Amino acid sequence: MHSPATQFVLSNGLSIPAVGFGTYKTGDGDSAVLSNAIAQGYRHFDTASFYGTETALGQAVAESDIPREDFFLTSKLWKTEMGYDAALRAFDATLERLGTDYLDLYLIHWPRPDLELEDWAKLDRETWRALERLYESGLVRAIGVSNFLPHHLEPILASANVAPMVDQLEFHPGYTQDEAVAFCQNHSILVEAWSPLGRNRLTGNGVLTRLAAEHGVSPAQICLRFALQRGVLPLPKSSSPERMAENLDLFSFSLTGEEMAALSTMPQTGWSGEHPDRPRVRPQEVN
Repeated sequence: MHSPATQFVLSNGLSIPAVGFGTYKTGDGDSAVLSNAIAQGYRHFDTASFYGTETALGQAVAESDIPREDFFLTSKLWKTEMGYDAALRAFDATLERLGTDYLDLYLIHWPRPDLELEDWAKLDRETWRALERLYESGLVRAIGVSNFLPHHLEPILASANVAPMVDQLEFHPGYTQDEAVAFCQNHSILVEAWSPLGRNRLTGNGVLTRLAAEHGVSPAQICLRFALQRGVLPLPKSSSPERMAENLDLFSFSLTGEEMAALSTMPQTGWSGEHPDRPRVRPQEVN
């Protein structure tokens, strides 16, 4: 049975820890949560200008006394920061808040700012040019996107000098986005999973609870291991030190092909938040 390594390797050869820590809603005033995550062994952290956690993350890294180069730090520019010049300014602000002079990975958070903008692809390309400049200047070690579906990626791939190395998507049992994941993997784009535990919508699911009992692990560990065996990098989050440690303990067991198939065919939950093409629309309203 395939057993994922503790690192993924991006298309440019850069290694990235196979499990990251998501910082959405941890709060900029609570660097203690992030310090606890570091103490539990996390070195890969995912933040964004929109999250409001960059300052707290930078503080936790600085106070850890662990060398900066031992961390893998990702951030993302928000919808209001799109465009060539705006993206460069956003990046500078992110570095200042994090207290670092480089990023390991920088992403465009969403493919389009709203429903009304007709030429969203042009804005995406302009923003991508800025990320290419940052990458070529050595200020960021890898670049990518978030919430981009195949039809969002295609215009960038058609004109890019540097192809996206990562696409961060919602991914979990019950919402596996098979078409988007396959597209990315066919183009050597690593998929990262936000909401890899399904935002509690999978609580009590019979398949998960059965597999967890059979393997002697938690349902969360089943979800995260499922992502890894699909070649997807999960970004769980927790404020509990015990669960933080549990979410890293994914390499002592594996799922069979039959178990993977059962997880892949669970009832679909749909998007848990915005849809890339329909911002501010709740999942039940998306056709």
